[in-house]
Amino acid sequence: MLLPTPADLRAALSRYADAVIEDERHSTPESVRRREDTAYTLCVMTGVSEVREALSTADALLNRNVAEEPGHADHSGAVPV
Repeated sequence: MLLPTPADLRAALSRYADAVIEDERHSTPESVRRREDTAYTLCVMTGVSEVREALSTADALLNRNVAEEPGHADHSGAVPV
């Protein structure tokens, strides 16, 4: 599976959050459709079928990318192997 870039993943998460907020404020057929479309996009990008799992997977991917950045200090307490 091809992994999305951190920038693309952040953009998709932002679009999903915006769609959820708009749908919660004032639900219309259009806002529901936008929420479903952005959830689907996240699922496709993360290779899962449920939006909650997609959000969790996106967080894990972004955390992994941060941990792999040069100069990133590991404060997890884990001993590197």
